[in-house]
Amino acid sequence: MNDHATPIPTPKVTFEYARSWLLIAANDLDLYEPGFASRADVVILDLEDGVAAPDKPNSRSHVAERLRTGHRAWVRINDAESTFWSDDLAELGDMPGLAGVVLAKTEHGDQVDATAARLPRALPIVALIESAAGLEAAADIAARTATSRLAFGSGDFRRDTGISDDPLTMLYPRCRLTVASRAAGLPGPIDGPTVSRDLEALETETGHAAAAGMTGRLCLRPEQTGVVDRLLSPSRAEVDWAREFLDQHTQDPTPVRDGSHLPRLARATKLVELARIYT
Repeated sequence: MNDHATPIPTPKVTFEYARSWLLIAANDLDLYEPGFASRADVVILDLEDGVAAPDKPNSRSHVAERLRTGHRAWVRINDAESTFWSDDLAELGDMPGLAGVVLAKTEHGDQVDATAARLPRALPIVALIESAAGLEAAADIAARTATSRLAFGSGDFRRDTGISDDPLTMLYPRCRLTVASRAAGLPGPIDGPTVSRDLEALETETGHAAAAGMTGRLCLRPEQTGVVDRLLSPSRAEVDWAREFLDQHTQDPTPVRDGSHLPRLARATKLVELARIYT
């Protein structure tokens, strides 16, 4: 890694609207530059599953050096019950380039509060739900003041519960996270990654996530980010419909025309706003 590399540019969108969240193993220095040069809305340096236990101290030091030399990134820290959580926060919490924290294996709201209390300044925290216990506590986790978004650790969740990766069975946990997010006033949740390198599989699985109300996805490779951004943005047809609908409403702003008018008005307004943000 070149410590004097060009600093990471300002993100295209704020984290609330971020679609592609690219995970980079913190000890794989060769992936840093390609990752930051990708189309990802957010880049996450991963100190948890992406790094074996013996490598965590050195990897943490690499991340700290990156964040103190004019670079800006999110970091996935280890779960609050692990022996590495405290060290992650102690070394990285006051780094000027730390943009936000992804908290692994979140299972109750107190873990979010404890993480926020260890940070010297207010930073967004994405709570990663990876177990049955985490899913059952999703509403409480989402409601905590420091929680900025929920994310779904789908692989670990399947391992914990024995649920298959069939889209029908995975619809339940995805929708639970969407409902919990909405009830707490958070943006839509971030779905787990597509492990396969098959871009067709990526498109299919991203479609399933979008259908469940999820508005972001974790990505494992830079080439996945463009596909995710495209599929989690309003399509041209949707934006054209929304603009036409709003034009008609402006010409005849009757408050209520039928039972579907106000929901369609709200959807059209949101689509146009998202199109503006993602342009």
